[in-house]
Amino acid sequence: MMVSAMQALNERIYSLASKIIQYGITPIVKVEGNLAYTVDPVFEISRNRVSAECVKTLVRINGFKGNNYADLIQKLLNWVLENQNSDGSWNEVHVKYNHPSALITSIVGEALVDGYLLLKDERFKKAALQAKDFVLANQFSPGYFKKSSIYVADHLNVDATCGAFLAKYGKAFSDQQCLDAARITAEHVCKYQFSDGAFPYTNEIKGNYQYCLNIPCIHYQGVTLYYLLKIIDSLQSDWIDPEFKKGVEWLAAAQLPDGKFDWSKSGLMFAYYLSGAYAFAIPCFMYGTKWNSNYSENAEKALGVLEANVKRIVNRWESDSILSFPSSVFAALNTANIGSYPVSHRLFRFGYGMYRQFARRRFSNSVNPKLFNILANVMNINTSTVEPDNNFPDLFMTSEVLDCLSYTTSQCLETKVNFTKL
Repeated sequence: MMVSAMQALNERIYSLASKIIQYGITPIVKVEGNLAYTVDPVFEISRNRVSAECVKTLVRINGFKGNNYADLIQKLLNWVLENQNSDGSWNEVHVKYNHPSALITSIVGEALVDGYLLLKDERFKKAALQAKDFVLANQFSPGYFKKSSIYVADHLNVDATCGAFLAKYGKAFSDQQCLDAARITAEHVCKYQFSDGAFPYTNEIKGNYQYCLNIPCIHYQGVTLYYLLKIIDSLQSDWIDPEFKKGVEWLAAAQLPDGKFDWSKSGLMFAYYLSGAYAFAIPCFMYGTKWNSNYSENAEKALGVLEANVKRIVNRWESDSILSFPSSVFAALNTANIGSYPVSHRLFRFGYGMYRQFARRRFSNSVNPKLFNILANVMNINTSTVEPDNNFPDLFMTSEVLDCLSYTTSQCLETKVNFTKL
């Protein structure tokens, strides 16, 4: 019965990923000769990360149910190669920000390894090698990677992401240096886990932020666990299971009976109510079933919330009705009080939270950043992204969701194969 229920859940996960690919991704892919790339339908930019995460998704489901994405994978990776910098890196591309990044280089590098293993194109292997060298060179200290040329705090989710790429590279090409670095990175991340199981966004090193962001965040809890899971998978070792178990327990405790997260427990304002949180949680809950089979229900409920926030492309934020707006004041107030911040900053955090509560309940296929730009200037906010006063279809969030869904599907398929062999 348990196997049947898991298979049914995996079918739903695959079905959602297929729907997004067919109706959300395919229409916005531009093919020019032997190149293919995605164009954001809202911001009209092309992100290295989005194309890379689409590649990882297509590689994982290639050949499943008769799908053949080899040609598109090849063309997407050809475009990715065109955008590699001379130092082996790729830029993190946002609306108002475009700089080399170890984070994005790791995500692209992972896609290149997957692409090489599928297509055996030596150019992909060479580019992945250069990416590996860049990531290792951007280690401030063992396990602590510089996110980009501007953001230099010790972001634990960034460390985990870099570690996941190094682990994959080390496994694919028998690189012991990378395997050792991945293990050290996972241990570094777990070192800063709170006693209740939460991972902070950053440790005590605040970098260029005004205040330290050593606070819990539901979205980045899932992100950090997800990339730690990839390290576990590549190293084929469960040595950090105790920390992972605590992390999943915290995530489950933050989930309400209807599957939605209790965002009053999440302190990072720019990640407040991000819909991708539900996608990152799914593979973490699925791994957690090794300790508690009920976590499959947490995964199923998270999937239900995610499905409700997908049309063709995923909503930027978890949507809600205007009728529930008054009660959201209490959630924003609780969030504003997370962390040791001065009263003035807590008031700012509360205002930010209410702005998000308002925005996520209004939907449009386009964004008008005028109000946000005015508020940013008045409050002296520096941000690389646009925070409009409405919810919108977000390609950036969509590719993250696809990465998580396809990873879960591939893991379930592998488990099914191993079960059949037994």
